[in-house]
Amino acid sequence: MHSCRIALSAALIALAPPSIPVAGAQGFAAVVSPPRFEIAAKPGERVRQVIEISNAAPQPARYYLRTADWQITPDAGVSFADDLAAGSCRPWVAIERREIEVPGNGSVRYRFEVQPPAAAPSGECRFALMIEGDEQTVRTESGVQVPISGRIAVIVYVAVGDAAPNLRVAGATVAEVNGRPLPVLEVVNSGNAHGRVAGFLTATDAQGRKLDLSPSTLPILPGETRRIALSPDDGAAGPVELAYPLTVKGTLELGARQRVEFERQFTR
Repeated sequence: MHSCRIALSAALIALAPPSIPVAGAQGFAAVVSPPRFEIAAKPGERVRQVIEISNAAPQPARYYLRTADWQITPDAGVSFADDLAAGSCRPWVAIERREIEVPGNGSVRYRFEVQPPAAAPSGECRFALMIEGDEQTVRTESGVQVPISGRIAVIVYVAVGDAAPNLRVAGATVAEVNGRPLPVLEVVNSGNAHGRVAGFLTATDAQGRKLDLSPSTLPILPGETRRIALSPDDGAAGPVELAYPLTVKGTLELGARQRVEFERQFTR
């Protein structure tokens, strides 16, 4: 009988705005802070960082650490690779150790460092620091035993030299996002570092209602064209149903250095 391994990961949370992700899998109660690093380094410079790994369970826990390459999938998921990807900067990375024990309800400060070579060109180094718990076996209703391990991925971006994003809005449309028709921007990044869209947008729908819209904070990697949804501020009563056509106005922040005035009508 073939066995399979299941890993529960909080990696996608780490791509979103900073928060503290928790991944749970029978006895895996790790909490990591911060869940994401965005740092800068000059060629030849060694940059040291510290994460805090906490164990929310009352009993001690052993965690295993390693680096991995990653990419964002077309459906906005994240895939990881232990093998070095083409152009990977993981050889620049040194981690404190590959195995740690954290006491129950305790925490450990864990160090890692990145040193781009002196000849490194301007660009962005990206990798993930993986924290994984001991493998455990669970039995399904059919009696099959399945190995399960919990895992958290801390995403690290290192801007080398003068690396920076260069974002522009290449198009706009209405698309289904999580089962809802939402206004969506097609954003191109022709720079050499990732960027995110932010901003303050107000929509007026076909019923004359005014609504605030927030751009998705998914990163747009160099060379990518990514669809960025504009979501209404849903109230306590539940999701807001937008009535099209929808006129959207406001200011878009395309990365940290560029602001543009935006106005567009979206129709279905």
